Amino acid sequence: MKTLTLDVRTPADSMADFTSAWKTGKPQKSARISFATPELLWQVLTQKRWELLKALCGAGPVSIREAARRAGRDVKAVHGDVTALLIAGVLDRTEDGRIVFPFEAVKVEFLLQAA
Repeated sequence: MKTLTLDVRTPADSMADFTSAWKTGKPQKSARISFATPELLWQVLTQKRWELLKALCGAGPVSIREAARRAGRDVKAVHGDVTALLIAGVLDRTEDGRIVFPFEAVKVEFLLQAA
């Protein structure tokens, strides 16, 4: 199963993993998108965008109109969410202009610690 991991890590930790993978030539076990703070993660991954990802999970390439239909939402609102998810690297655009969430699962990781 192809899984996307969304996590909260410092930029230094993310770069260390990238450098290690680059030097060893070994591919990562899963795709990963890291955010510097939990607030940034939740700014990108709003409730409506999470619902949109659930509707697109395993669906293959679809038009924005079809994504809106699957999510039961307005096309204009979904267009804004799709744009944000494309910028964040969560969604991809196909050559014919459709959008795709190329994963079968999403894993969100972060640790809440006492101040």
